[in-house]
Amino acid sequence: MPHPALRILAERHPTISSAASEVAALRATKELPKGVIHVISDIHGENQKLRHVINNASGRLRPLVENIFGEHMSANEMQDFMNVLYYPAEVIRLKKDELIADIEKRHEWVKLALERQFTVIRALIRNRRRKEVKALAPKEQRELFEAMLNYPAGGHDPAMIDVQLREIIHLDLDFDLIRSASRFIRNLTVEELIVAGDLGDRGPRIDRVIDYLMHQPNVSLVWGNHDVIWMGACLGQRALIATVLRISLRYLRMFQIEEGYGLLTKPLEVLALKVYGDDAAVCFKSKRTGKRDSTLVAQMQKAISIIQFKLEGQTIERHPEWNMDDRNILLKIDYNDYTLEVNGSRYPLRDQNFPTIDPGDPNRLTEDEEECMQRITESFITSPRLWEQMRWMAEHGQMAMVRDRAVIFHACLPVDDDGKYLPLEIDGSEHQGPDLFNAINKVVKRSFRAGSEAASEEDKDWFYYLWSGPLSPLFGKDRMATLETYLIADKSTHKEISGPWFRWIHDFDFCDRIAKDMGVPEGGLLVNGHVPVKVDQGENPLKRGGNAVTIDGAFSEAYGDRGYTLILGPEGETLAEHHTFPDPETAVREGVDIIPKFTRLRKYDYPRKVGDTERGRDLDSVIELLLQLIDAYRNGELHEKHP
Repeated sequence: MPHPALRILAERHPTISSAASEVAALRATKELPKGVIHVISDIHGENQKLRHVINNASGRLRPLVENIFGEHMSANEMQDFMNVLYYPAEVIRLKKDELIADIEKRHEWVKLALERQFTVIRALIRNRRRKEVKALAPKEQRELFEAMLNYPAGGHDPAMIDVQLREIIHLDLDFDLIRSASRFIRNLTVEELIVAGDLGDRGPRIDRVIDYLMHQPNVSLVWGNHDVIWMGACLGQRALIATVLRISLRYLRMFQIEEGYGLLTKPLEVLALKVYGDDAAVCFKSKRTGKRDSTLVAQMQKAISIIQFKLEGQTIERHPEWNMDDRNILLKIDYNDYTLEVNGSRYPLRDQNFPTIDPGDPNRLTEDEEECMQRITESFITSPRLWEQMRWMAEHGQMAMVRDRAVIFHACLPVDDDGKYLPLEIDGSEHQGPDLFNAINKVVKRSFRAGSEAASEEDKDWFYYLWSGPLSPLFGKDRMATLETYLIADKSTHKEISGPWFRWIHDFDFCDRIAKDMGVPEGGLLVNGHVPVKVDQGENPLKRGGNAVTIDGAFSEAYGDRGYTLILGPEGETLAEHHTFPDPETAVREGVDIIPKFTRLRKYDYPRKVGDTERGRDLDSVIELLLQLIDAYRNGELHEKHP
């Protein structure tokens, strides 16, 4: 009796010939150079910069084009063509009036652009299976794309393509064709894009970051601590709802809240004016300025900050097993003299106006605060766009992943001073090391399968722990010193002490052990984000042991407006360092192309093939099943179905 898996496989390969052809193709695929994978981290809401990094394939697209056309194009022609590849919509918008006025000029411009685009495409598909190329091609233009892809070798009469192109221009669809071809090139350049956490906060629009990623052909996510606050808020965890609002107010990024997700802020504004209307709230001034009244923004930030501290205290009280009593912070304030003890010393608070705090029960919300939070919570859990995007993050994401020899996770694994794994109890069992990632994956996935109404409060609270818990693999510090940063002048109290992981990550043997525990037997490279690399202070993203790299390169404007892409190619691992980038239309108009600085981290002894990677091992499993299917056909256990 054949295995049920063979019966399923037989639906796709109903004959010996079909199965044998697939075996041959898969064996050939294993001999191809491994695909190029790009890993970026800590985007922090910078949607325009993300778009540029994706559009120029982290700087790899220009050298390819220069290699193809370098001897045939002037510098201006080269930049014009690169703009077509990076920003076709902006190029067309700037040239449209000129091209529409002269139909022959339009025809020549479109034809030349397409010819050049398909020259690039032909260079990119040399190491791709035909069905992979076909899957990436836009369905609406597939016939013309195939004709141009095979021209002139396909034997098509030039008039056939010319007539099609003129008809497409007549129907005003030619510019869509240019955009589709540019997108096709970008999709072929990078086999997989991995985002290693922190899609939002501090930058302008997490909703646009996620929207852009959702439209890429092959994206994988590793969650970061800033991702879990948005996911937890979407599920209705109230301390995280308050956190999301506070950070958006602190960096004056309210468009993502109001326009992006349609979330309510009016109840918070009403509360702020009622309770803090005569309070300048100077400790809560935004990090940026904008069109909104700065005092009102500060008052709103103060209102939601106090609510956040209360709700955090309530969450901590529900979980004594977390050992976070020291962060039940409102209980630690001496309300007689408004001081707070930090590290054994007492410090005066810069602000002493807390009309909503009852010293006898500091974590209790007032009636006004409760009404405000009920209305805001309802808007979070009923926002269709927020739910769509957060569910996408939950479904496409995980705590860690391995690609070839790269072990990718956002921050750390909790370890002690000796570098040994520390356990964390989840679902009644202790988990440590890579097993901790698996346990957290289960909590996140089941929470989103259940939804905001059915998910347990305990599961929702785990999102808070992942954000700021001392043993959270997404945080890795002793505490989140938010209140101290706002209310204590002495900056020594703001310091959040990193765990032993961040010292051990410089040790080769330690990192090699972690990689082996994650399934990479030799030559592993640990890849993390989370902690911005202070390049201007002499820090190096590659750790001293040489087998760990931090790729949080201050992508956000708030952190320095730089950023990294780790490029995992057949020849080795390369780090692309990005720089400040203007808006797309300015870049097109002024001919700006920000070329990243490339640094080779490791060079392989020989170019790695698909067969050398985990994808190759997956292909071996498929080949084995196909061979079993062929045997089943030959032995008569299954019958071929000839057309």
